[in-house]
Amino acid sequence: MAKQCALCGKSSTLVWVLKKLRGKYNPTVKKRQYPNLQWVKLPSGKRVLACTKCIKTLAKRK
Repeated sequence: MAKQCALCGKSSTLVWVLKKLRGKYNPTVKKRQYPNLQWVKLPSGKRVLACTKCIKTLAKRK
């Protein structure tokens, strides 16, 4: 199972971690940020991994 939203396709992104040292920001390492995925049951009865933004959108449609 991929770490990806089943509804919108949102997946992880690569970001720089910056560390401040002596008043300057120095790039140190790359870090992977994952979306906030939760198991949710769709109105059709199917369980999928969806990001919280999609879950909020589904709640508005009901």
